[in-house]
Amino acid sequence: MNRLPVAERREQLIEAALVVACRDGVDGATVRAVAAEAGVSLGVVHYCFRDKDELLRAMAHTITLRNTARGEAEMPESAPVSDLIVGVLDTVWANIRATRGPQLLTYELTTTSLRHPELRQVGVDQYTYSWAVAEHFLEEVERAGSIVWRVPRHLIARSIIAAVDGFSLAWLVDGDDDAGYQGLRLFAEHLATLAVPVDESALLGETRDAPESDADTPRLPSPVAPSGVASLA
Repeated sequence: MNRLPVAERREQLIEAALVVACRDGVDGATVRAVAAEAGVSLGVVHYCFRDKDELLRAMAHTITLRNTARGEAEMPESAPVSDLIVGVLDTVWANIRATRGPQLLTYELTTTSLRHPELRQVGVDQYTYSWAVAEHFLEEVERAGSIVWRVPRHLIARSIIAAVDGFSLAWLVDGDDDAGYQGLRLFAEHLATLAVPVDESALLGETRDAPESDADTPRLPSPVAPSGVASLA
């Protein structure tokens, strides 16, 4: 067996674990199965990872990064908001269809983390990262589309992840490519209605003031034009 630095060996074992988990599910990704897939002894796996929980956390981190990276689309310098949103969602949907195994594994890792307190951070990390990526996408749409959003970005970011998750999970169940895509397109059209051109945002803020009779009705704050692309949370 080749002697590899620990960092490289960990990467090899994560790859092997992902292969096993995509094929046999999270429960099938035992330390013994991962060792066999990687062609190493059990001792090597235990040397690189304290236990299966640590290996699962590493797997979840890797697959979340990959799913996100595959779904990213290069944002043009400028374009209509609807084109920007549909372009990215088209890329996201193409990635989902091309990676059925990893998509299913993502949900398995999430639900497994909810059932085991020691793994709870797995689900937290998955969603925290996904929300941050979605919010960054919204910032890029602001820049390229010269718009602001009617509601806070972090709320829209959560809506995006919820919609993608929902349509992706339904597609895993029924395999209906067209229904999944058309559903996401409908969501994209709705998302575009939340955008307001920067040069109209001040006027929108004035016209959205509620009359006195609606004084007790909670309202979201008026949008503020961004001064630049903010860093991710």
